[in-house]
Amino acid sequence: MKLVVKFCAVALLVFTACKDGQKESTEVAAPAQELAYASYGDKISDEKAMTSKEMLKKFENMNIGDTLNVKFASEIKEVCSKKGCWMKLPLSEETETMVRFKDYGFFMPLDANGKEVIVAGKAFVQITSVQDLQHYAEDAGKSKEEIAKITAPKKEFAFEANGVLLKER
Repeated sequence: MKLVVKFCAVALLVFTACKDGQKESTEVAAPAQELAYASYGDKISDEKAMTSKEMLKKFENMNIGDTLNVKFASEIKEVCSKKGCWMKLPLSEETETMVRFKDYGFFMPLDANGKEVIVAGKAFVQITSVQDLQHYAEDAGKSKEEIAKITAPKKEFAFEANGVLLKER
């Protein structure tokens, strides 16, 4: 028991002696304004994410079959209305990329249209078949007339995301 009391007394002296006579401040530093994100798939950070315009320049220099590991930010234009299993992100006013999720391993909230995201994964250029284009149009809730107008394959900028950050505020 005496040993415990001596230990406590020594510890108290050490902790109080370590102040070095510094004046204590009652001011609390304001916390840094942090962005809140919901994370889907692999854990990623928001650091060093390209803009959608920078990503468009990368896509424009790619050929069919090329792949590029990248991270970029954009605003969700459209999400699959059935499961959230894909989303379209604008790269410019006229151009977008279709984003699917690695191994069908996660989905986006169905109400995520218009929200900001950061995606990390593989960018590539592909030819999308008429059948797939019609399927995506159906998932997006397009009318039968709109779906019937899809009659030719399309060269697309595609993206397979392994991780997504969805801005919450």
